[in-house]
Amino acid sequence: MAPAAAPAPLRKIIHIDMDAFYASVEQRDDPALRGRPVAVGGSRERGVVAAASYEARRYGVHSAMPSVTARRKCPELVFVKPRFEVYKAVSLQIRAIFAEHTPVIEPLSLDEAYLDVTENLQGIASATEVAERIRASIRAATGLTASAGVSYNKFLAKLASDHRKPDGLFVITPRLGPAFVEALPVGKFHGVGPATTAKMQRLGIHTGLDLRAQTLAFLQQQFGKAGPYYYWIARGIDDRPVRANRERKSVGAENTFAADLSTLAAAREALQPIIDKVWRHCETIGISGRTVTLKVKYADFSQVTRSRSGTGCIASRAELAAVCDALLAPIFPPPRGIRLLGVTLSALGDGASPDGSQLRLAV
Repeated sequence: MAPAAAPAPLRKIIHIDMDAFYASVEQRDDPALRGRPVAVGGSRERGVVAAASYEARRYGVHSAMPSVTARRKCPELVFVKPRFEVYKAVSLQIRAIFAEHTPVIEPLSLDEAYLDVTENLQGIASATEVAERIRASIRAATGLTASAGVSYNKFLAKLASDHRKPDGLFVITPRLGPAFVEALPVGKFHGVGPATTAKMQRLGIHTGLDLRAQTLAFLQQQFGKAGPYYYWIARGIDDRPVRANRERKSVGAENTFAADLSTLAAAREALQPIIDKVWRHCETIGISGRTVTLKVKYADFSQVTRSRSGTGCIASRAELAAVCDALLAPIFPPPRGIRLLGVTLSALGDGASPDGSQLRLAV
């Protein structure tokens, strides 16, 4: 028998997601880029793509893709150096529009946020109308398009904003929520990453309906503390509130490997995409940190962490990579194969040390 869900308050949640934000800003500001496949970040020979225009996405180019792969997929791809100060300024314009409607805003990045408009500042009864007004205001103020999802919880609002991108609006009502979820591939669920998707598929869980067929005990056994979250979202239930002014304490990323790593060279290579992801997120939200932590999980699921702190924030991706390497090298040779590596930045600041100096390591 399924456990009873605690009655969730009836909320009106909007998820706003700017369309190809960095690339769209570049196309807006440079008419020569309009209608062309654009990649922000990277270069022709090295690095990774931070963002791709919709013209580039038609060729299979996407964020976090190595530049050389992106160039191979789209020989006409135009690489543009990111201008984070411009993206931050536009993001502030967008936040000001949100604030005209509600103080309950949970930013996820420069181009994405949840809004709780259950009780909104303009007294508009329809959350859909609020979302339409916000999208129109963003277009008028910035010349950019935003997609919006409207629903009764955060999980479904996020799914809805992806449903009609770009420049779309989609509403998932309480009546439609469970049915919408059951047909969705589990890889589309927010909070279900590639490794978890692969594990679910190995267990025969391919869709929301498959996930809903599992017991809470089974999901807890297979996925630990994430099990209850998966159990309830498969039923369209998510009682997480929109958290205004959420204070971020760390930025991190990790990866579980298909085959265990045993050499330092292989571990160094596997660590690079993880470092890329952490640093790209730091640039996106305009922060960095003083403390670098390396997480190593072995084949027997035992794990160790190694950390170093400095007097100032990490100043560049190269500096972050150097600290990670200094933490990684001493664990070799490892006692057993490595199945997971992770990197976390904490003791966060505004992205630069107060005196502009580079990180000085304290062992």
